[in-house]
Formats: sequence, structure tokens, C-alpha cells
Amino acid sequence: MLVGHRTWVFENRPIISGAAAVVGPEEGNGPLANDYDIIHEDMMLGQKSWEKAEHMLLEEAVKLACEHAKITKEQLQFYIGGDLLNQITSSSFTARTLGVPYIGIFGACSTSMESLALAAYIVNSGGAKYIMSATSSHNSTAERQFRYPTEYGAQKPPTAQYTVTGAGAAVVASREARKGQGPAPAITSATLGRVVDMGIKDPFNMGAAMAPAAVDTIQAHLKDLNRAPADYDLIVTGDLAKVGYEIAQELFVKHGVPIEDTHYDDCGLMVYDLEKQPVQAGGSGCACSAVVTYGHLLKRMAKGELNRILIVATGALLSPMTALQGESIPCIAHAVCLENEEAGL
Repeated sequence: MLVGHRTWVFENRPIISGAAAVVGPEEGNGPLANDYDIIHEDMMLGQKSWEKAEHMLLEEAVKLACEHAKITKEQLQFYIGGDLLNQITSSSFTARTLGVPYIGIFGACSTSMESLALAAYIVNSGGAKYIMSATSSHNSTAERQFRYPTEYGAQKPPTAQYTVTGAGAAVVASREARKGQGPAPAITSATLGRVVDMGIKDPFNMGAAMAPAAVDTIQAHLKDLNRAPADYDLIVTGDLAKVGYEIAQELFVKHGVPIEDTHYDDCGLMVYDLEKQPVQAGGSGCACSAVVTYGHLLKRMAKGELNRILIVATGALLSPMTALQGESIPCIAHAVCLENEEAGL
């Protein structure tokens, strides 16, 4: 059901039946290490290229999500996914392995919540019982495609971010399919973002470019549902990192949104220890919000520490070609609300 201008409310409350987060070595050295399913010590994962390694990360996450949902891949009706590689090849190759109907999407780093929102919409409408939602990124594949190959050792400005090496996957299921298997987080609403472009052209300053889109979507979500930030235990943006997070806070004040640090965080700040790890302003990439959500945040929900959260995945919709042509960076943010069933929200 559409509420307000941009928000879907899912009356049938589809659930996350199983999820998984798989990461690389730098993420495994971060503060959320205990919440990941697999930590790889080798960026190559024993493969012949970084791109093959990213594909393997995604396949591992998808396989584990099915196991955690206690289903086989043959029970999936659809797979919705995307990534940062040209023509979303990691997702397409994973779809080849799954062998189920595939919806490939591109939302840049907003893909985690874009895919989750679409999966929830289809399940809520009765269009499927089980849908896989997944995404991935790899530091070296992203650096080679969007900036400089890591072998160059190019110096980066402090506004630059470190692309997360990892993959996150979730099985979205109908309540009927999940019946009798115990409590699980419900997907209760989603607010789709619109493109916001503030004229920023620097691909090394993604946080500043994406912050206005994140604030725009959060404002729309709160207005559509007539809620305040305090109605959530946590609102978390995808990968604004240090620079974008500070800008977002300034914009909240400017627009009169009463959000506080206790209710607001950013996955790009959570995934790494900025004081001890060489990650410049913090994390980014499709896997940033995916591994934090499907690893850390879902575990906190399972413990009852969080009962209603809003994940707002942010994405910069540029390409290497548009950057070279001096185009500004259009950005977007998609928000999904998760609620604990046993909390009675």
C-alpha cells in the first residue's frame, strides 16, 4: 500500500528469513568482526582476479543466506541483485549459478536496500514466497573501475572512502512460508529515493555528494508515516562516512529534523575503526550497508537491543565515463524499515 508520496507499507509484513555477511581482511580487522559469517584473509580468495574474487564473495553469501533460511536454492522464486562492476557481472554470474528468475538492478551503493524493498514488495503482494536479495563490492575491483588500480599507489585525499570488500544477502519470505519457525525481523515499510544532484563532481568526495539524498529520503519517510526520529531505535545511513555524516547532521538541523547521535549512525563509520585502519573517511561500496545490516544490525535485533530500525542505503549514480566528462554526481537513497515481531510494533 502506498502511503504519502513515496512510501510503501507492507501490510502482510514479509520477513527476513535468513541472511549472511561475508567480508575480506580489512573488514575482519574492524570493530564488527564478530558479526560476520565468513572473514577471508586473502583479497583474492584464491582466485585469478579481483573480479572473480568478488563473484565468489557473493555466491558464498547467497548460499549461507539460504542455509540460514533453511531452504534450498531451488525454493527461491526470484533473485534480485546488483553490484558496482560493469554490467553488474558479479550478480549476473551468481544468478547463473542459482538458476532462478533474475532481476538485475543498479543503484550503486544503495543496491542493498533497493533490492530488499523490491523483494518485500513482491512477497507482500503474493508474487513469491521466497526471494533472494543480495549485493557485493570489492575494494580492488572498485578502485580499478572508478579511480586508480591499487598497484599505482595513488595518494588519496582525506575525503576519499575505502570500498568494502564483502557481500550481503537476505532471503525475504512470506509469513506463510516461514510459519512455525520462530520470530524474525519483519520488513514493514520502504521509502524509495529520488535523484538529488548538488553539483559535486569530485569522485573522491562521495560522502558530500550523497548526504543530501539521504536526508531527503529520511525526511520523506518520516513525513509519509507521520513519525519522528525518536520512533526508531536507530536510523543508519549507508556509506556517507565521516564527511557525509557531518554534512547530513548539518542538513537535519537546517531542515528541522530532530535527529540525535543516539538515534543516527552511518555504516561507513561502523564497519571500520577510523583511528586504527587506513580507510580515509570511512567505508563505502555496495557491501558497506549490506554487511553491516545483514551481519551486525540483524544480530542486535535478534538480541532485542534494537526493535525498529531504518536503514537508508545511499548511492552515487556516476560512471567512470561521466566522471571523465566532468559531469556532476547524481545520488539516491532508499530506506527500509525493519521491526522485531515479538516487540509488537
